[in-house]
Amino acid sequence: MSEAGLDAAAAGRPSEGQALAQNLAEAADRRGKSRNVRALGHLLPFAAKHRTDAASAAIFLVVAAGASLALTGAVRLLADHLTSALSAHAAARSVAPWFWLLGGVAVALAVSSAFRYFFVTKLGERIVADLRKATYAHILSLDPAFFLATRTGEVLSRLTTDIQIVENLLTTSISVSIRNVLMLVGGLIYMTVVSPKMTGLVLLTIPFVIAPMFLFGRRVRALTTSTQDQFAQAVGHAGETLDALETVQAFGREAAAGERFGEAVESSFRTSLRRMQARATMTAAVIALVFGGVVWIIWLGVNALFAQQMSVGTLFQFALLAVMSAGSVGALGETWGDVQKAAGAMERVSELLAARPGIAAPSHPIALPAPPRGELEMRGVTFAYPGRPDLPALKGFSLAVKAGERVALVGPSGAGKSTVFRLLLRFYDPQVGQVFVDGVDVRQADPVAVRARMALVAQDSPLFSGSAADNVRFGRQDATLEEIQAAVRAAQAEHFLADLPEGMDTQIGERARSLSGGQRQRLAIARALVRETPILLLDEATSALDAENERLVQRALDEAMVGHTTLVIAHRLATVLKADRIVVMDEGRVVETGTHHELVARNGLYARLAALQFGQAA
Repeated sequence: MSEAGLDAAAAGRPSEGQALAQNLAEAADRRGKSRNVRALGHLLPFAAKHRTDAASAAIFLVVAAGASLALTGAVRLLADHLTSALSAHAAARSVAPWFWLLGGVAVALAVSSAFRYFFVTKLGERIVADLRKATYAHILSLDPAFFLATRTGEVLSRLTTDIQIVENLLTTSISVSIRNVLMLVGGLIYMTVVSPKMTGLVLLTIPFVIAPMFLFGRRVRALTTSTQDQFAQAVGHAGETLDALETVQAFGREAAAGERFGEAVESSFRTSLRRMQARATMTAAVIALVFGGVVWIIWLGVNALFAQQMSVGTLFQFALLAVMSAGSVGALGETWGDVQKAAGAMERVSELLAARPGIAAPSHPIALPAPPRGELEMRGVTFAYPGRPDLPALKGFSLAVKAGERVALVGPSGAGKSTVFRLLLRFYDPQVGQVFVDGVDVRQADPVAVRARMALVAQDSPLFSGSAADNVRFGRQDATLEEIQAAVRAAQAEHFLADLPEGMDTQIGERARSLSGGQRQRLAIARALVRETPILLLDEATSALDAENERLVQRALDEAMVGHTTLVIAHRLATVLKADRIVVMDEGRVVETGTHHELVARNGLYARLAALQFGQAA
């Protein structure tokens, strides 16, 4: 990252991408005030894509709940006929049909429950898979300005931990919740048919049972969200530390880093402990109230039985319905905590999905001309990074590069050279002025199409886990083996790759840490060359190479630049001398333009830089 980029990360007043990150913080404040589970409604569009599975799950949920309630009817019929048979001293086989009925209902319950589990779980897993893909795809669409103010660990926590909580709800808790709601509603209706008077007494107890669920449920949800926020901070810190593990170890800061992470985890645990206490209290209150009510209702039923106001079968059925309904309420008390927890997690994911990138394709993008020419132009560009509007990186900057021209950008650190590349790649848009690629204003074109015409080799080009060949192919997915080998040869990487155990197929580890800095840079150059774009952007592409390899790679780049428009940020004399034109920058402006010899003769800024960096060789 350039000095300007680091300054932007330091942050002053928010703008563009930082505003997106601030929206996440503001949404976190709103979460603490929200008292509902409407965030789970954001899952409905994902469920709508799988209507067949959703309909099947709904059908078997209803069938399973109906079979459970029908079981009580079968018990009532069996009990009444069994009482009559005992009174009449009839044979046992006279009640056999009612046992068959009871067994048939039990089989129907077992089969429907199996199908209910399958379709509900399948639907839940499918929704979560779609949610993961949609969230990750959306994260990739966010512009760099967003990540200047949002730690990657925070984003990854929402992508992993929060979605895992939603998955637990969809694959387990939601099925139990819906089934118990159906059981409760159906049970109350059935109880009304059996004994309206006693059902009325049952209904009087419901408000006392539901009250603890809502009272403690709000607190469970708030504490769950707080736990996830704290855990996300811990993950963010851990990610930063592991990314710079060698630096941490070099300065002997392992213990301090571990202590900081431990404090964040302990803070999250303490909040989680309060959540567990609230949920445990809620569960105890609900169960005590529910089954206390059931005992009372059964006692009333026994009195009605002795008063000959109901039959034994009716008492059995009503007792079973009361127990089922009470069990449903108790189970809802358990799963309500899961629902609240998932609602908090889904709200965090929804906030991320709601973030909109400042850089996006217009509704009707203008197509870039074909075949590509490779022309670049910047007109009167003034640009300040988000958070530093008072310190522009470019001030009235203008530059025109013709097709096939090789232009070097030279200047002191912080002059705005890397910013030029970022604007050409449309990672940012200037506040003033225009940027053109092949005569088209990049604001009016699709950013993907603009970037497809460029290949970048940065000063520190990241590589990825996988093989060396995979990293080169990252430049162009459809590149053939022959094209990859040609790019590797051109980048002077062929010899060191041949020495690896499996050649180009050798796994080079996360971020290619098994390779030296020069070897990684040559792979990055090969990745850019295989892209075969009309425009090459080279940001100190040879800075990590020793003198011998620099000479070889520079020769390869000289050949690769033929027929390509090349814009190169360079301090090395070899690169500067080969440029058709040198543009000298200082404080975001063009101060000199010309060839090496012309600029040295002017005895200006370039001459001073050349004398400092190249000595008498200048």
